[in-house]
Formats: sequence, C-alpha cells, structure tokens
Amino acid sequence: MARREVTGRKPGVSTDLGGGSPPTPLLAMTIPQFCSAHNISEAFYYKLKKQKLTPREMKVGTRTLVTFEAAADWRAEREAASTTSPEKDGAKREQAD
Repeated sequence: MARREVTGRKPGVSTDLGGGSPPTPLLAMTIPQFCSAHNISEAFYYKLKKQKLTPREMKVGTRTLVTFEAAADWRAEREAASTTSPEKDGAKREQAD
C-alpha cells in the first residue's frame, strides 16, 4: 500500500468511482455471521440444530445462509417459547402450595 505522503491522499478518503451510492445491504447471513449477530456460539447453534430449534436455512452452492426474515421468525419463536402466561404461572404456584 502506498504511503499517503507519496500519493497525496488523505486518510479515510475513498477513491470509489461508484458515484457515492450506499453499499448494497446484506439480505442473508452465513452461520458465523448469524451467531455473531445473535451473540451465541457456533457450537450452541449446532446444539440447537440437533434439537431442530435453528432458523430456516437455505443452501446456495456449498454455502448455508440464513435470511433476515428467517432470523426474525426464529427470534419471535424463541421469544414466544420462553415466555409463560400469567395463568399458567399462577396455576403452578397454587399446585406448589
């Protein structure tokens, strides 16, 4: 990489000729990207996969990807599975007494 003293370029200035258009947004994530985004380890992801609790996956060539829609659905399913209704919680307390 050329030194800025030689090229005269300022640090952080892009020479992209794309007209300043914003970068194309990602529409799907790889498994490591999904795990990083959801703060879980890849080992835990594969543990969930054995239990059939992972988001829908799609194969593109040899790559496995998770769409953002599938990730959103997965988060909603996990949230619903982790919440208990007050009636069930109250019924459990009554049985314990």
